[in-house]
Amino acid sequence: MQAFLKGPASISTKPVAAKEKSAAGSSGEGKRTKPIPWVEKYRPKNVDEVAFQDEVVAVLKKSLEGADLPNLLFYGPPGTGKTSTILAAARELFGPDLFRQRVLELNASDERGIQVIREKVKAFAQLTAAGSRSDGKMCPPFKIVILDEADSMTSAAQAALRRTMEKESKTTRFCLICNYISRIIEPLTSRCSKFRFKPLSDSIQQQRLLDVAEREHVKISNEAVSYLVKVSEGDLRKAITFLQSATRLMGGKEITEKIITEIAGVIPKETIDELLLGCQSGSFEKLEALAKNLINEGFAVAQLVNQLHDTVVESEDYSDKQKSAIVEKLAEVDKCLADGADEFLQLMSLCALVMQQLTQNT
Repeated sequence: MQAFLKGPASISTKPVAAKEKSAAGSSGEGKRTKPIPWVEKYRPKNVDEVAFQDEVVAVLKKSLEGADLPNLLFYGPPGTGKTSTILAAARELFGPDLFRQRVLELNASDERGIQVIREKVKAFAQLTAAGSRSDGKMCPPFKIVILDEADSMTSAAQAALRRTMEKESKTTRFCLICNYISRIIEPLTSRCSKFRFKPLSDSIQQQRLLDVAEREHVKISNEAVSYLVKVSEGDLRKAITFLQSATRLMGGKEITEKIITEIAGVIPKETIDELLLGCQSGSFEKLEALAKNLINEGFAVAQLVNQLHDTVVESEDYSDKQKSAIVEKLAEVDKCLADGADEFLQLMSLCALVMQQLTQNT
């Protein structure tokens, strides 16, 4: 019976294996040119490639030289290189062979309740770090647990983590990554070396984007790059994604500011100016028509609130009293939109107040 079962299995696997081999051979070329998102393609491979975060890089390089690392807490705005930095440091420490064995990465998409911390993280932390690097470099005797988006973990899970951090300090280092340090409980922050990641400067972003554009043979003007940096608001990941989307849309043609405006979902300056002119006209019917048109065009009112804030604050046409009243209303509208209020009603409420402020003195 056993021979009977083995026989057909062994016969049937050979042609399949041959087919797979031939398929692999034929698609070998295809695999080389497999498209990768540019964000992943140009992610820093080592600590030296991390842009702008000089203090963090300096400390990590010293730690890497001594092959020792404290528990780390990285916090700051999105797209500033927090995850990239710790992954690059881990690759330098362990090399490509031991990286998978020595690093446990849990993201916000993974379940990270108290049970996971007690079981999965604790079990990984208790494993002995063994093995040496194939290239002969010194390999540290510890593992790294990376908890990305740590500020979305429950307080109970964070509390369960602090004891594991202490008990397994000989064999495991923890790196917590978050946007808001205020959401991490005090006992965890006191056990970690804290590093704040700053929003990237415009010049650094422009340099990186031009470098990516050059490598990918993308035609883009300096004005378009500057506008792309402005739209992405210090988030390099967002800027590179927009650049890739614009390149796919244009298909080899030069990328302009107009294309970036469309890709980024930014409301054109002309539309905002038209809305403010409508407010100055004092005609409620005209204002209603402009607001309906804005909603029908598919623009997000939350995006309008952000852009209108910058326009009003930077403008010299309004008095301080008018600015303060408009900005206060913008804050109210933003809160209502976050709570799920109707976009059209909030837009009309905002426009009515702006119209009142701009027409009462005339």
